Amino acid sequence: MEDYFGKEAGELKRKKLWLLDMDGTVYEEERLFDATPGFLQAIEEIGGHFIFVTNNSSKSVKDYVKKVRRMGLNVGEDAFFTSAQATVLVLQKQYPGAVVYCQGTESLLRELKDAGIRVTDRVEKVDVVLVGFDLELTMEKLRNTCEILTRQDPVYLATNPDLVYPVSFGFIPDCGSMCVMIRNATGKVPTVIGKPEPLMVNVVREKRGISAEETVIVGDRLYTDIATGQNAGITSVCVLSGEATLADIENGTVKPTYTFQDVGAIRDVLMG
Repeated sequence: MEDYFGKEAGELKRKKLWLLDMDGTVYEEERLFDATPGFLQAIEEIGGHFIFVTNNSSKSVKDYVKKVRRMGLNVGEDAFFTSAQATVLVLQKQYPGAVVYCQGTESLLRELKDAGIRVTDRVEKVDVVLVGFDLELTMEKLRNTCEILTRQDPVYLATNPDLVYPVSFGFIPDCGSMCVMIRNATGKVPTVIGKPEPLMVNVVREKRGISAEETVIVGDRLYTDIATGQNAGITSVCVLSGEATLADIENGTVKPTYTFQDVGAIRDVLMG
């Protein structure tokens, strides 16, 4: 029961809460990885629970449920916690009543509005600028964001720092890259809400009443998923099915507790 580098990984059988990244970890775009169903079943068979914890704010939880059910996974809304949900918590707690201009998808805007957040499409009298992973990005949105940040002094937030998003042919720019464009135009840098900040892990763990020692996060990115594990004080597992490479792990400063080729290899450890 060893990981890619030959490290004994038997302790994973004792984990009760599995926080799973999605893109590049359990699926790629609309393609569920073959090993994913067996991996999820193995978690349940050892008495564990899994929650999908994703930085991708382009879809609401309802949208995610529909997506994974199309792929054959029968899960409900309580199996997800997204950076959009974490953002709602931050806005409600730290900026109650704030007027928010959101550079994001219609799905993200709808989630904010459903939570009672005051969302505007105007560039005047904005309290908070929020940038998400926007698959519907237009130059008009970018111009509005830059104008607000340049002419006013709003709080500037981003749902996540991911630079790229995995797709069938490679990668496309994610929220972090969009923020780089905005920084080049305005000089402004956002406060990031999602991974690698420990907020998402802590909220889910405390809600479930599970200790840090019994929690593990699985993902394909060192600077988000694995860094989150370090920041939250939990075990981290990096899979090589998405962005991170062996060279990244060997040469980088952010190190996972364990490394596996994919979730199928983790399944084999759990069932071994």
